[in-house]
Amino acid sequence: MDMDTNFKKTVDSLFAGMDNLISSKTVVGDAVHIEDTIILPLVEVSFGLGAGSTENGEGKNGSGGGGGLGAKIIPSAVIVIKDGNTKLVNIKNQDSFTKLLDLVPDLMDRFASKEKGKPDPEKQDVKRF
Repeated sequence: MDMDTNFKKTVDSLFAGMDNLISSKTVVGDAVHIEDTIILPLVEVSFGLGAGSTENGEGKNGSGGGGGLGAKIIPSAVIVIKDGNTKLVNIKNQDSFTKLLDLVPDLMDRFASKEKGKPDPEKQDVKRF
């Protein structure tokens, strides 16, 4: 077996298993349904691989090959869909200011519902998970 064939087999075997590791659902996870709310997780995916082979080196047969594959999956945000409204919530590298900015739309909704005479959703008896 020549070096090119050995290297090709090593790389092909690495890529053959990659489709099980990384799919489109890795970037956008399965939707979670809680009553009238849908939550879609978003993640960052990065991966790397390396492969090599040699032939006619030292040893009895003088051939060998090897490879490796690594992946990193980090949650970065969630999309929350509730009552026809969509909200992107960043969960990666969030500081206090960013958390405060994420709360502003909810606070505005509460004030608007109080002005219209609607009950405050936080004060309603709602089953929470």
